[in-house]
Formats: sequence, structure tokens, C-alpha cells
Amino acid sequence: MNRAEKAALQLQAVAVLRTLKTDRTYAELSAETGLPEGDLNRYVNGHVLPGVDRAEAVVGDIGREAMATELRARVSVDDEGYVDNSAVVFDQSFLDRVAPVAATSVGFERPDVVLTAATDGITLGAAMASYFDARLAYAKKSKETAVEEFIEARQRLTSGIELTYYLPAAGLDGGESVLIVDDLIRSGETQALLLDIAAQADAKVVGVFTLIAVGDEGLARARERTDAPVAALTTVD
Repeated sequence: MNRAEKAALQLQAVAVLRTLKTDRTYAELSAETGLPEGDLNRYVNGHVLPGVDRAEAVVGDIGREAMATELRARVSVDDEGYVDNSAVVFDQSFLDRVAPVAATSVGFERPDVVLTAATDGITLGAAMASYFDARLAYAKKSKETAVEEFIEARQRLTSGIELTYYLPAAGLDGGESVLIVDDLIRSGETQALLLDIAAQADAKVVGVFTLIAVGDEGLARARERTDAPVAALTTVD
């Protein structure tokens, strides 16, 4: 880790602690993180940065649980199991805080491209791409008229409906590393199509990440398709 990466990590840790501090006393924050109240006060108020090891702990384990708790508070599930996550996907500042936490706690390899599906996955994809300094590519259910070449992935769903995603061929090159992200995973069908697109492009998948997993089916399906890390920030039933 070079000096710039260390500094970025330390600033991300401060951002996580400031987020936690908004509805906690320093005593409560100390009990939750295991860090002394005096140190937390200095970090939150910008007087000093945490050391690298402490910053990794804050952004990784502590930060992941904090972001998952905030995510669960923003999400609602109705009686039929439909998830309303609009309070998440429309909040870019929250997603920007999720990106370093996900990267640090899961340990994704830095990708060349972050690949997602239009439309709800785009804001998370943008946050992850910005964090990794990677390109963002997103597949759509329709072809863009001005584009001549596409990578196409198609699958017939259990309902009998055929789902097709198209990615402009210029969006992903052979040999590039790709991180697949989406806002939600349920059956894993969308993620399977994105994995198909990556395979057709001869790209190397370095991970699959989603904010919300509805049950375990989708995560299990993705893990059957790749040896790379597969993770969700939180799971709902």
C-alpha cells in the first residue's frame, strides 16, 4: 500500500466514524468499536488520523456492520416479498461510503471494469468504479441504435419470459478484470447474465457484489459460476 492509498484509507475510516457518531455518544461509539473515547473524539473532529491498522479495522469489520445496519434501516419489504430500496439507490453519498467498506471487508482485487445492469445498479456501479479508479460498464435490456456491435446474454426464466442483456462490445475487452455489482440479488438471474457477458468477452471476474441479497439462492447461484469472492452487504428474507 503506497502513501496515497494509506491516506485514502485513513480518511475513509474517519468518514465511517463520523457516520456512526451522528446518532451515538462517544461512550456508545467506544463500546461498539472498542476504541478509546479520546481517540474517537480526535478522529471525528479531524485532529488526527487513525493508524493504518486501525483504519483497516474501522473501514472493514466495523464499517461493514455499520453500513449494513444503515442499509437495513433504509430498506422495506412488503408482504409479497418485494423490496423497496429507493432510499439507497438514490443516495449517492451513502453508496460512496459503501464502496470502500465493501472493497476492504471482502477483499476484492482491483478491477479494470465495474460491470452492472441498468438501471438500479448504475449508482452503486459508479461508486465502486470511482473508488477503484476503474471504468463503469452497464448492460441494458435493449440495444442502443448508434452501436453496431454488442455482447449479448440471454436466458429463459422459470416464468417462461426470456431475459436478454446487451453490452456494447467496446465496454469490455478480453483479458480485463471485471467486478460485477448490482443493487439486489434474488434468484441470481441478472448476475448470471452479467457473468455470461464477462465470459464472452474473455474477461477475468474478480468478484460479485450486491447491496441486498433476498435469501441465499442468488448468492449460491453466483458462487457456482465463479471462484471469485461473492458477497452481499446485508441479507433479507
